[in-house]
Amino acid sequence: MLNASESRWAVALPTLLLMLAAAGCSQVGGAPAGQQAAAVTLSPEQQQAIAMQTQQYQQRAAALDRDNQELQSMLAQSKQQAQLLQEQVAATQTQLRDTTSRLAALESDNQQMRSRTSAMAASIQTQSQAEIRSNNSLLRNLTVTNLPGIQVRQDGDVIRVEVPADQLFNPGTAQLKYGAEDTLRSVGADLVRNYPQQMIGIEGHTDNSLAATSQAAAAQHLSVAQATTVYDSLVRASGMSPAQLFVVGHGPNHPVVSNATDAGRARNRRIELVIYPETMPR
Repeated sequence: MLNASESRWAVALPTLLLMLAAAGCSQVGGAPAGQQAAAVTLSPEQQQAIAMQTQQYQQRAAALDRDNQELQSMLAQSKQQAQLLQEQVAATQTQLRDTTSRLAALESDNQQMRSRTSAMAASIQTQSQAEIRSNNSLLRNLTVTNLPGIQVRQDGDVIRVEVPADQLFNPGTAQLKYGAEDTLRSVGADLVRNYPQQMIGIEGHTDNSLAATSQAAAAQHLSVAQATTVYDSLVRASGMSPAQLFVVGHGPNHPVVSNATDAGRARNRRIELVIYPETMPR
């Protein structure tokens, strides 16, 4: 294949040959000075051969130009693809850094929750056993039993106020639904009025829909997150003391009914406010 320089000479060479043939040579074969050289005449066959050769050179030059344009186009495409790959690698690295940061933050939050729960449990165990009034009497004083979906039951020496999670949260999240804050405000006001000093545990529960999958840990985290959301709402909206409350996430480990039906799974997705006989530290 001809390069650019060869292509130019390929076009110019036949023209030079024709010029030489038409003009002749001033001296041919060592003719004496002053003697006119004979004109060189090309036969039709020679002219045709030169024309054909000229055409071949021109075709080769045109093919070389096309090849050069194709190579330049391929080079530009390769540079563009390399730029796109660099941008994709940079975006992937940024996503990995963000994901790592979020995981570290979640782990830190979980560790703080575990530490808070452990400290609260240890505090409860060391507190004096201050019995509250008759549980049956306190059950009758609770007005939250008039709220839709809320159930109150006695469980040994504790009282459990059960609030359906589907009534509080958007499905599969710890985000409160519209109106859930009002429900929790009413529940908190009733608890403050009847149990101003008793320790209250906020327990998060889920169904078993994730228990047999690779996302089993997600149910545990969701129960902790939902219980923490309720904790924040009770402190903020109802004015309950943070020292009176603690958070526990049970995941799917403590169902109240079978998970075999949709209704059973809905019942097991719940928040339980557990009133203990122990009182807050003075």
